[in-house]
Amino acid sequence: MSSSLTISKLIHCHARYRPDHLAVVFSHHRLTYREFNRRVNRLANAILGLGIKKGDKIATILPNSLELIEAYWAAAKIGVVLVPLSPLTRGKGLVTLLNDSESVLVITDSTFTQHLEAVRGQLGIPTDRYVLTDSVEMAGYRDYHTLTANASDTKPQDIQINGDDPYNIMYTSGTTGLPKGIVLTHEVRALYGTLFGSAWRMTPESVVMHVGSLVFNGALLTFMPAFYFGATYILMHHFDAEETIRMIERERVTHMFMVPAQIVALLNAKTFSQEALSSLEMIGSVGAPLHKEHKEELTRRLPGVLYELYGLTEGFMTILDKTHIPAKLTSVGVPPPFLEMRIVKEDGQDAAIGEVGEIVGRGPLLMTGYYKRPDLTAQAIREGWLFSGDLGYVDEDGFLYLVDRAKDLIISGGVNVYPRDIEEIVVQHPAVREVAVFGVPDDKWGETPLAAVILKQPDAVTADELKEWANERVEARFQRLSQVIFMDDFPRSTAGKTLKRVMREQYWAGRDTRI
Repeated sequence: MSSSLTISKLIHCHARYRPDHLAVVFSHHRLTYREFNRRVNRLANAILGLGIKKGDKIATILPNSLELIEAYWAAAKIGVVLVPLSPLTRGKGLVTLLNDSESVLVITDSTFTQHLEAVRGQLGIPTDRYVLTDSVEMAGYRDYHTLTANASDTKPQDIQINGDDPYNIMYTSGTTGLPKGIVLTHEVRALYGTLFGSAWRMTPESVVMHVGSLVFNGALLTFMPAFYFGATYILMHHFDAEETIRMIERERVTHMFMVPAQIVALLNAKTFSQEALSSLEMIGSVGAPLHKEHKEELTRRLPGVLYELYGLTEGFMTILDKTHIPAKLTSVGVPPPFLEMRIVKEDGQDAAIGEVGEIVGRGPLLMTGYYKRPDLTAQAIREGWLFSGDLGYVDEDGFLYLVDRAKDLIISGGVNVYPRDIEEIVVQHPAVREVAVFGVPDDKWGETPLAAVILKQPDAVTADELKEWANERVEARFQRLSQVIFMDDFPRSTAGKTLKRVMREQYWAGRDTRI
């Protein structure tokens, strides 16, 4: 029996029962639920008018915008599958993701058209299904606002949507031709609203603000709860610490999530004060571990608001609640209700308390799978358990402590960056014998990629030349190398495995990298 738990009627519900409550704030727009619902209806009906039907995939390539919020909810109403892509995606990576997702519509803006035009001949999208949101007249593109203005603002035709129907596909940052599209259902997103909304202690009177990119999964940790409760949702175009503080104070913001780099910027802002941020009930940290010293500073200057979430888009999370911060500061918390966790050793047995192993979890937030990749899905989910690849341990109270990130994942500004994607580019240089890419701390982004390289012949290329060569070829800006270092050999395990963790430690200990 199919689940009836969907997000398809949330906006309609709030528009009917609390129509005058402030729903969305973006730039100069301030929309009630009645007004917002009508705009979403127009987009939903416009999409249906293009011949797009339930189950079809539509891609957005947009910065934070009102139109992006509308696309999330229009897709929910009519059962199409949203594929939110980063505007930083370029070239081959763009072609791969649009074609792999089988998207039949692209909604973007004029700033991105040069990148679309460069690859448009390689895409399978009908020529009349490219839409621009900023009303710039351009041949081969429809105008979003003309399209929606000519559509009905009434509820779209009744479409049967079930909880196990896919709602969106969230892609990893892979650009090697082997993308991983994480398929998440209506039921999963509905549970994002209920489980996380209760964890953050939200109410219909909450004021939720988001300052990061809305195309990444971490944004939905507050996006879905806000609209589940019918609260007010404020979206910033981009992050600016001083403007964030000004908006919190002006709008009396109660809840927000940020990546650690943004939290650090907020702490260092000249206008940071307990008085200006007195309305806050929650600052959530997500995307990378928040350093202990920053946790301590935030809790000292703004007590009782910090939460931390560790998790995978694939569907497992732990939460460090604000009430646990004093006693468990370096932990990443415990699984929320309905989720279970194990720590598994290499031999498949459960680890003892304090013993390091792989973090494994299960629960109702699990992805359906990687889109069109049953092989990768079978590797990640075994007998109903999601194997994270992350190493950690639990204490006697069941709290999780991270030891290392999954598969040497780099998280730069809240964006997942996979080292292998960059390594595949660097190793193509004729002077390179081996390469290992790993993340190093960065004051602005949290982490940036560094490439350690073994050359075939000494002095065949300089570090700056190789960095420039690689950065011209990566598919997304967040994959660009911050530095290249040369090594005679890599530290390796007894099995011959390259030990990136050791290299990272040696590098930041100031040791000579020419081992």
